[in-house]
Amino acid sequence: MKHSFSIFCLLVVAVSAVRVSAQVHPYRDGTPGVTGYRSEVLAIVMIQGDEFARLAEAIPAEKYTWRPSPGVRSIAEVLLHASAANYNMYKLIGAKIPDGIDTKNMEQSTTDKVKVIATLKESYAHARQAITDMPDADLEKTMDWSGGKITERGVLLFIAPHIAEHLGQLIAYARVLGVVPPWTADEEKRQAEKKDSSAK
Repeated sequence: MKHSFSIFCLLVVAVSAVRVSAQVHPYRDGTPGVTGYRSEVLAIVMIQGDEFARLAEAIPAEKYTWRPSPGVRSIAEVLLHASAANYNMYKLIGAKIPDGIDTKNMEQSTTDKVKVIATLKESYAHARQAITDMPDADLEKTMDWSGGKITERGVLLFIAPHIAEHLGQLIAYARVLGVVPPWTADEEKRQAEKKDSSAK
């Protein structure tokens, strides 16, 4: 059962990654001072944040403590883990964690749906600001990384798919609970309307 659930999660992550990469990037060159590579990263991060928030809204509040098995993150914990990552990981490119933000204990800080979603949205606002404030000249700066070196460009490249893994995890959780991701529901509605229109 656990093996099957793991395979399901991996498939959801893969499909999600392909779908996001195919979307129009509304933030490409659309944020003052953000162009080129940073605008591409920002587009993906903001799409990801929007999908996290929409899915979090779609999941019933009473399911926020649900987890697929003991020892695995609950729905609230997945969302708060992703939120903490938005603070901790952008620290690598110089974005200071705001005063009063406790990333160490964030994951277990609340199971209240309203508070969890607020925390998530604040973390994505922080991510957006971190990318916006980063000078293009810093993209080629290097740092130690897992026994080697990496550029800050590489760090940005790492952050988005790393957190996307948890979006895929949340999609899998939602599907198990019978919650259809809102963007999938939107597409199903469009297809139904298109079918009805062509039948007339």
